[in-house]
Amino acid sequence: MNSLIRPIELKDLEWKDLELKDLELKHQELKHLPKQSATASEMPAGIVLGMPHLCLAGLSETWLLKECGHRHWLLLAEAADLDRPEFRDETGEPIYATFLAVSVRDAAFDAVREHDELVFSSRLTRISRTQFTSFHRLSIGARPIGQVALTSTFVRRAQRGRNHSIVRAEVSGLPPIGIEPRAFTFAAQSAALRAGRWATHLGFERRKAAVIDRFIVDPCPGQDFNGADFLYFASFQAFVDRAEWSFFRPDAPFPTTRRRDIIYRGNIDPGERVVASLLQFRRHGETLGHWYSLERDRDSAAIADIFTVRGLPATP
Repeated sequence: MNSLIRPIELKDLEWKDLELKDLELKHQELKHLPKQSATASEMPAGIVLGMPHLCLAGLSETWLLKECGHRHWLLLAEAADLDRPEFRDETGEPIYATFLAVSVRDAAFDAVREHDELVFSSRLTRISRTQFTSFHRLSIGARPIGQVALTSTFVRRAQRGRNHSIVRAEVSGLPPIGIEPRAFTFAAQSAALRAGRWATHLGFERRKAAVIDRFIVDPCPGQDFNGADFLYFASFQAFVDRAEWSFFRPDAPFPTTRRRDIIYRGNIDPGERVVASLLQFRRHGETLGHWYSLERDRDSAAIADIFTVRGLPATP
C-alpha cells in the first residue's frame, strides 16, 4: 500500500462558496483536456439483487446511493494509486470525500426484481482542483434502468466530533484525470442551484417557494450516520421519502423515483433534528413532483435542497 498522500492545504469551507467560481476548468478549456484519461472502475460490475438491495417498489434508492458513494470513494483511491481509500493529512488526521450534489436520472427502479443482476458502468473524472464527479450507468441485462452522478470535494474536521467545523482539504497527490463535458455541465448546474442562481428547475420556480408542510426528523445515530460520524449523504433523500409518505400518502401510494437532484449545503451533529419543508409540489396524471428543503431544527441552517420527480402506479 502506498504511503500517505503528500501534504495537503486546508482551507475554511463555506458551503455557499462552492459555486461556479470554484470550477477552475472553463468551457473553452475542455478541448485541451484528454477525455480518455477519466478513470474507469475496476470493481466487480455485477451484483445479484436480494432483499438488502430491494424495497417495496423495486430497487432501493437508499441502498443504491450508498453503493454508488462507495464506488466513488474507491475510484478516488484508484486514481491516487492507493490500495484502499485511506486519505490522511500530514498529521495523520483522516480526510473524507463529502458530496456536494447527487443526481438520479432516467430511473426505472420499479422494473427490478429479486435475483436480477444489476450491472454498474462507473467512471470518475476530475472537474477542478478539489472536485471530482463520478457517473454510474445502471442496467439489468441489456436494459438500462437509470444513471447516477455524484460530485464530491475533500474535507476534514477542524474540531474533532464537530460536523459544523469541516474544512476543505486539497489532496495534491491525485493526478490530473482530465474532464468530460457532461461532468462540467453537471457540476456547473449544481453549483448554480447551490448559489441560488436559478429561476426554474425540473418545473419548479424559485420565486414561488413557500412552506406548505413541515416534517420533523430525529436522525438515529445507528441508522442515519456513517462510520465517519457524519449524517450519511444517502439519509437526506430517505428523510424526504418519509416526509412525502406523511403528506402525500392518501393520494400517492408507493411512488418510485424517475429523477432526483440533491444539492448538499451542510451537515448536522448526532442529536440534532432536521426539518423537511415542502416548498412546491405538482401532480399530473401518473407523475408526482416536489421540492423539499432540509434545515437543522436548532438554528434553521440549510443543509440540502432536494428536487424529485416520482412515478405513481397507474389508476385502475
